Amino acid sequence: MGSPPEPLHQLCRSYIYAVHGYFLEKIFAAMVGEDCPFQRAGSLGSLLVYGCCGLSLEYIYLGLRSQCCLLTRCIMYVLCIYLWEFSTGGLLGCFNACPWDYSEYRYSFMGLIALEYSLFWFVGSLLLEKLVICNTLRLMLGEEWKPKKSPLAKFELKDD
Repeated sequence: MGSPPEPLHQLCRSYIYAVHGYFLEKIFAAMVGEDCPFQRAGSLGSLLVYGCCGLSLEYIYLGLRSQCCLLTRCIMYVLCIYLWEFSTGGLLGCFNACPWDYSEYRYSFMGLIALEYSLFWFVGSLLLEKLVICNTLRLMLGEEWKPKKSPLAKFELKDD
């Protein structure tokens, strides 16, 4: 029949994680009371951040799924998310381009991360593993689709 299906390329999986993160950000912004989060233009940088962070969480999942329980993995995910948020926020802050500022939160660190969000990150990473990462890793690319040749009706005159 053909070659066996191949898993999605890393770039495709990164795109799935980026779009997922982008829409979750917009949903969260709408829940906490921003007027209309879709009016504000999202940057391509946020898609890059979400895509790369999603891939790093995928690698943590692949490395620890047989060695650690779900609770331990989710704690590792939260630590990775905070590290990612702190490092990208610090890098963007060097260019005065950091879109978030948690300075007004009681348990913030340098205005780049807020420990008040740890429960949201925990639940979000749990759902990310169970709903997004597991299903994204199951996606396969098979052979290129080609339409089947349908038999055409033949209209012929026969000699009687």
